[in-house]
Amino acid sequence: MTSRRAFLTASAALGMVAAVPAGATELGDRGPGVPTRPQRPDAELRALLRQVDERRIEATVRRLAAFGTRHTLSAQDDPVCGIGAARDWLFAQFQQVAAASAGRLTVELQSYVQPPADRIPVPTTITNVVATLHGSTDPGRVYVVSGHYDSRRSDVMDFTGDAPGADDDASGVAVALELARVLSTRQPAATIVFAAVAGEEQGLYGSRFMAQQFKAAGTDVQAMFTDDIVGSSRADDGTRDPFTIRLFAEGVPTAETPAEANLRRSIGGENDSPPRQLARFVKSVAENDATGMTVRVIYRRDRYLRGGDHIGFLEQGYPAARFTEPNEDFAHQHQDVRVENGVQYGDLPRFCDFPFIARVARVNGAALWSLATAPGTPKGVKIRTAALTNDSDLLWTATPGATSYEVVWRETTAPDWTHAIDVGPALTAKIDLSKDNVFFGVRAVGPGGRRSPAAFPAPVS
Repeated sequence: MTSRRAFLTASAALGMVAAVPAGATELGDRGPGVPTRPQRPDAELRALLRQVDERRIEATVRRLAAFGTRHTLSAQDDPVCGIGAARDWLFAQFQQVAAASAGRLTVELQSYVQPPADRIPVPTTITNVVATLHGSTDPGRVYVVSGHYDSRRSDVMDFTGDAPGADDDASGVAVALELARVLSTRQPAATIVFAAVAGEEQGLYGSRFMAQQFKAAGTDVQAMFTDDIVGSSRADDGTRDPFTIRLFAEGVPTAETPAEANLRRSIGGENDSPPRQLARFVKSVAENDATGMTVRVIYRRDRYLRGGDHIGFLEQGYPAARFTEPNEDFAHQHQDVRVENGVQYGDLPRFCDFPFIARVARVNGAALWSLATAPGTPKGVKIRTAALTNDSDLLWTATPGATSYEVVWRETTAPDWTHAIDVGPALTAKIDLSKDNVFFGVRAVGPGGRRSPAAFPAPVS
């Protein structure tokens, strides 16, 4: 019979000791805690996701494709064609959503002049359309979703020819606009930003500027998703995968310092970056019958030879990840509209799968709503390393809105958390598992059992 040790003690801020949670296992082959479970969508979230309208998404994609070109260097003062016309139309659409939000949503044009740089031959005004759904109780905590509304042709510097950009990336803009419409009917605890950014095809200029502005203002951006090329479920060989979306999440942080790199090499954590924790959270809350989708997490920052608008946020140290369709058809990306040998090239609306885009929007909506209505990711999570022991002491700071906390753990070879230990309102916990053998995380739990992403502990003496 396995001997029982006191595998967990928890000390709350007032020095109270929490009892061992009901259902916790004894220390054995499985270890302490209960198996983790996905966070099922509640009635409110299901109702929100049912409001996602594929007809509106289709109308947005077709309207954006009809501007001829949305190249960053194209006309900004033509009311019919060019990026300026697309910008003004998007601004008006977001304003219509704001008008029906009872003041919860505000819209702005975020502009700057980009000096000559790579793929920008002359000073060029780059404008993001930004809609902000202000949080009710924790507005300083921010979550961002974006798509880029600029487009390109085969020659990235050709700003006069048609570049419909239906999949890349009117589809992502349609997701952001539709989620603004749906979510602004409610008011989450935290703030959600819906953005249509420019300059992506020329070098991620608009999103980088937005991330820099957030950083300069000291904004607590706890997650950012870019939806880029989410318009089709059909691969170049004709096969379809209409119920899967890829989520790219980097391991080694883009903004990692040399000291942080040395620490990571010493203790591990290559698979425990904030983007990886974010990806685990998305699978937990958005892979269910309310979305109808499987979230395929890819352990990469992006695809080979490609980049997206999440990178600017990663550069600022913000958790960010990229949604992209499961298999791409490159004949319908970055291609002049033409027919060669009977093959139609070009990024045209006819190649989009609008029910698929609607399901992608539901995945995004489930993730954003679950994040913004739960407590934020715990901060200051530490694991004591002053002494050689076979148990593990964790500590963290209080998270606004949290009613309790969970310590999660997994074997070092496991891709996701396998066990959770409820420690109540405690801010410290002693776990009867060796920190040398497993990985730990701490997540906050709010009313209704809504959980935050986990935070990976840093060592402290």
